[in-house]
Amino acid sequence: MGENYTQRWPVIQDILRREGIARQHLTSFDEFLDKGLQSIIEEVGQIEIENAEYPYKIQLGKIKLQQPRMMELDGSITHVTPAEARLRNISYVAPIMMEASVVEDGKTLETRFVHIGDMPVMVKSHACILNTFTDQKLIEHQEDPRDPGGYFIINGSERVVVGLEDLSYNKIIVDAEKVGGKIVHKAKVYSSIIGYRAKLELIMKDDGMIVAKIPGSPVDIPVVTLMRALGLESDKDIAGAVSLVDEIQDHLEASFEKAGDVPTSKDAIVYISKRIAPGMLEEFQIKRAETLLDWGLLPHLGKHPENRKEKAHFMGEAACKLLELKLGWIDPDDKDHYGNKVIKFAGQMLADLFRTAFRNLVRDMKYQLERSGQKRGINAVAAAIRPGIVSDKLNNAIATGNWG
Repeated sequence: MGENYTQRWPVIQDILRREGIARQHLTSFDEFLDKGLQSIIEEVGQIEIENAEYPYKIQLGKIKLQQPRMMELDGSITHVTPAEARLRNISYVAPIMMEASVVEDGKTLETRFVHIGDMPVMVKSHACILNTFTDQKLIEHQEDPRDPGGYFIINGSERVVVGLEDLSYNKIIVDAEKVGGKIVHKAKVYSSIIGYRAKLELIMKDDGMIVAKIPGSPVDIPVVTLMRALGLESDKDIAGAVSLVDEIQDHLEASFEKAGDVPTSKDAIVYISKRIAPGMLEEFQIKRAETLLDWGLLPHLGKHPENRKEKAHFMGEAACKLLELKLGWIDPDDKDHYGNKVIKFAGQMLADLFRTAFRNLVRDMKYQLERSGQKRGINAVAAAIRPGIVSDKLNNAIATGNWG
């Protein structure tokens, strides 16, 4: 045992020599910049400005990050290096520029890149000015060539984002929880895409019926009804998606009985719509239900109607695992086992935060433009944006460690 342990050290040392000790932080942050930012912008897509006289839309396009810079007291813009940020007690940040187009009656009137905030830049990441420097050039800029990077500079102080343990994403976890003195069997999935996580929970009731808890739905939805709404109409298809084992299918009887009055996919969508948006117009109810199925339910499998059947089969797999737990065929998953955990690094944490901050900025911008009345055009759009909404949220989280 001791000999095997000793033999591993050359491998570990080789990995550290080639990749560096901060590679996981740098890779996470670079992936966020390369894919995450654009993905979060595309989630919003466009903003409808509902002026009574001149309604129009703002189409959101490409996003790009400029080089780290700062504004001097005289109003001039200068590029900044990490060493300068440390010495001058400033933050090492880069402007985030977003392409925005004013669209009226289907025609694009104006397009421009507008400043939506500043992104803290991780030292030695792809966005860092030091990324392409040679050792000699690093020394000339008062940097240590052996500095691995992987940290931020906020108000002149170096800040490291410590990775957080979390349950694995997009994986079915089953558990038997004690609630009010009785055992409740559950299957959970934390469906995750860049900057967003949605929890799906399947629960077995006392009568044997399986229901689903979904973000955006105030009530539990019978799992058979949900799978039917996702495109599996016949009882045979639904039972087959859960399991081909007769004993498992027999335990679905209670779930099928409760869903007997919802025979088609259309009926199932109407059933769900009336429970998540009661008292509203039917057209709005249906739209809410379809948005819930596409965006709120298992977003890692896709966010379009063509992804619904794949989601139904995934739910069938979760229901099967839940029934196997109930029958005692499998043990509850150990949530403390490293196989069921993931480490969130700076990229994932910043993506979650940026998504919230950007949606706040969009809401504020929409309010400002609708309040301004007849003022429209790309200049009005740029003036309505308050970059501090994004910048302050990102900087404060890194500076204080409070990511809530």
